[in-house]
Amino acid sequence: MKIDWSKQVVMVTGGTGSFGRKFIEILLNEYGPRTLIVFSRDELKQSEMRSAGFDQPHLRYVVGDVRDPRRLEQAMSGVTLVVHAAALKQVPVGEDNPFEAVQTNVLGCKNVIEAALSRGVHRVLTLSTDKAVNPVSVYGATKLCAERMFVKANESAEGQETRFSCVRSGNFLGSRSSVIPRFLEQKKQGKITVTDARMTRFWITLDRAAQFVVRAFEGMQGGEVFVPKAPSMRLLDLAQTVAPNCRIEWLGLRPGEKLHEVLVSADEGHYTAEFNDMFVIQSPQASRSQGKFDGVPVAEGFSYASNTNREWLTADDLHRCIEALHAAQPVPPKAITTEPIIQR
Repeated sequence: MKIDWSKQVVMVTGGTGSFGRKFIEILLNEYGPRTLIVFSRDELKQSEMRSAGFDQPHLRYVVGDVRDPRRLEQAMSGVTLVVHAAALKQVPVGEDNPFEAVQTNVLGCKNVIEAALSRGVHRVLTLSTDKAVNPVSVYGATKLCAERMFVKANESAEGQETRFSCVRSGNFLGSRSSVIPRFLEQKKQGKITVTDARMTRFWITLDRAAQFVVRAFEGMQGGEVFVPKAPSMRLLDLAQTVAPNCRIEWLGLRPGEKLHEVLVSADEGHYTAEFNDMFVIQSPQASRSQGKFDGVPVAEGFSYASNTNREWLTADDLHRCIEALHAAQPVPPKAITTEPIIQR
């Protein structure tokens, strides 16, 4: 369903974060919503966004915390679409401060859902992560809870127009929480720290992630988890690309870390449809005969994991990506192969 963005009032929680800024930039430049609301708890980052050119008349800044349900409900007055991107995302921080992660990532999600239902918001999308699949970290566990809450919220919206869905993706290339800033800082000392030479991750550009959220808004029925296909990369290749002449210190896996990430688990395959550039995990309560999506059901036992992915970023690809980031130029999304990645 195409959305007439010129009639939409869009609110982005965590709007001053890496994804939020990119999403707002793309909406302003390409879609022209009636009003854009930047909701975040950091007034300094909001001021920096204004100074960086995010100062259009229809762009509003609201200082608030997703932990505060009354402030959320105030901010959502008249809002039609919400992107819930606010979260505590650093895995080590979550391990050291589990209750704080729960307060923001779980209870904050509950507050967003309840405010959206109260205000009659039309569509709400939350951002999730590959770490929510078979989680071993506090961060992953809280995001799994957030996903389940969003899917279940559609039952609470029975009789209302409000619909809730999720977008689950891999690591954002160029975000502040990515490993690249740490490698660049360590490079100055001539030594970088790497967890394990075997570690792999999914990698997606902020541009493509933002455009994918727009597409998910237009395709959502309520209760789906949208998963973009993305290339994998080896952490060792990334380290050697960012700091080619540095000594590597091996740390080993720390609490909350995995060697490889999964975006679609084998257990979720029973409800998953594949498209050329994404997977859609439907709510287990939705039968395939409902015909919500016309993708191809995945094969029995299929999982979409970073170590068994068919699409990979080479060292040359990574080098071009890093150069583009240094030049402050958008990194073009890597072309998605049209060859099926599933044996049927």
